[in-house]
Amino acid sequence: MAVEIPIGLVARGPAGPTPPRRPGSVRRTSTVDMRWPGGQGTQLRLTGRARDLLTPGDGTAPVPLREDAMRVGVDPATRTIEEIETTPAHPRVAALAGLRGGSNSRGVLAETMADEAAAGTPLYLLLDDISGSSLIAGFAYSRWIDHDVFVQALATRPARDVTGVCVGLQAGSSALRPDGSAKWDHRVRPVGPLPRADDPAGWHALEEITEVSMRRARRIDVHLDDVIVIDSMFQDSSTTPAGGRVAVHEYRVRATADPATGRLLGVDADPRVLPYAECPLAALNVGTVIGTPLADLRSVVQHELAGTAGCTHLNDALRALAEVPALVRALRAER
Repeated sequence: MAVEIPIGLVARGPAGPTPPRRPGSVRRTSTVDMRWPGGQGTQLRLTGRARDLLTPGDGTAPVPLREDAMRVGVDPATRTIEEIETTPAHPRVAALAGLRGGSNSRGVLAETMADEAAAGTPLYLLLDDISGSSLIAGFAYSRWIDHDVFVQALATRPARDVTGVCVGLQAGSSALRPDGSAKWDHRVRPVGPLPRADDPAGWHALEEITEVSMRRARRIDVHLDDVIVIDSMFQDSSTTPAGGRVAVHEYRVRATADPATGRLLGVDADPRVLPYAECPLAALNVGTVIGTPLADLRSVVQHELAGTAGCTHLNDALRALAEVPALVRALRAER
């Protein structure tokens, strides 16, 4: 039976230019670039960069609060971390070598890097994205290899039944083949540069990449009113042989939280680019996490929006809001 999709519930297309920075706000931006320097089938290299930027309320120049970076080598077949280093260096990051990407890896990360998790640092956001980035990286090759050749290559691999993995892959979805494996006719949309031309400081330094590559990008803007106001963006995009980029996943999430307790008061998920028609259904379920303390979102989202209740990529966008309390602390210190 086909999945019923409410009229008007669609991915509305790329959100477009980054909003201007608001005076009296903090913006966190992060990117993870995924490449294969040795060619297809060789080690996947992840280059992550993240920055927190304070925009003072008095109109003075923006102030970088913290910048972190990581360089990771991942086995392309097993998604095992083979080498890892961070800037600034961290005494326990080497313990992550040998960790294999997947849901369990995030639990190990939370335990190993508990200090970074508690502090809500940009570094922790980057490290948490190793799992998701290593999962979606290979999509880039679907843009660079002839579609029929790519599909034929996939057909030589054992079929994997992914029914029920997420809302977009629920039983009856147009995304599924009869054997339960996922189709590769993803919907993609061209996307422009992340920084605004009139505000180059609005993002951390971004590398111009023209070879086969994926990029996971995040923006989280926070300011204080009567409530904590959050405006965030999540995007996975690929380079293309013709130049420019196409997005396969993009969400915009707006939320408010109680400034005294940090609990979510409201949340709205805006699906912008998603691979299948059923994917936006996850946006209907985000209300289940209202009332959750922001700091608990990483664990609560994983529980409340698991399987067909959620979308892997929307869940990642919501989980990243767990570090908003750190941005609020920076705003209060500025005041």
